[in-house]
Amino acid sequence: MNFNMDYIAHNNRLSSINTSYKVFVSIIVMLITLALNNLYLDVIVFVLMAFLIILVAKISVKDYLKFITIPFIFTVITSIYLILFTGTGEVIYNTGFFGIVITNNSLNLGIYTFARVFACFSCLGFLALTTPIAEILHFLGDLKVPKILLEIALLMYNTIFIFLEELNTMRNAQETRLGYNGSKSTYRSLGSLFSNLFLKSLDKSEKLQCALDSRCYSGEMPRYKPSKNNINTNSNYYSNKTKFSRPSK
Repeated sequence: MNFNMDYIAHNNRLSSINTSYKVFVSIIVMLITLALNNLYLDVIVFVLMAFLIILVAKISVKDYLKFITIPFIFTVITSIYLILFTGTGEVIYNTGFFGIVITNNSLNLGIYTFARVFACFSCLGFLALTTPIAEILHFLGDLKVPKILLEIALLMYNTIFIFLEELNTMRNAQETRLGYNGSKSTYRSLGSLFSNLFLKSLDKSEKLQCALDSRCYSGEMPRYKPSKNNINTNSNYYSNKTKFSRPSK
């Protein structure tokens, strides 16, 4: 799946908005959603965040659907499990399979869990798709979040997209060799895909450590610090550079 979140976060109509505003809006709305546990509110929050992402930030519907596809699949699986294997009360449907039944409480639990998870995820999606990760980590650093957590978050963010890129490359290579032509070849290709991805992850981790060591990594990674006078500094720099590089007559 070709999806560049960094490019989207840097190129949208809300990227220039103060990061603290977007963080507070996302966190406050998410906390309200968790506290009230109201199905109608969950739907409203999801629609509101989709409105801000698609119509206000001008992020394409295709990119937004790519972003929510994987969480949607996991949320559906979790909700189905809750509906089939949890809850008590009046039985509203008997599957006739190993005594698995759907009760009124389990159905409500599955629906409410799905709505709440997706409402909260839409809040995080609004923040992730409209704010670069460097600005988010800088804001969290100003809130005195431990540096070790920020470094782990940065490394995880980078490695996730590296693995997705490797996964996409290997899958395309298998498809060009008809690796998914039939069920037998599909199972064989998937096994080879995940085993090679594991070996690639080990190789990437070793290269990452070598890259850090070659740059004198001492256990603390530098943090992005935006400058308020960035525009003035750049203009003075270029004006001085032009001034001193002018050839003498």
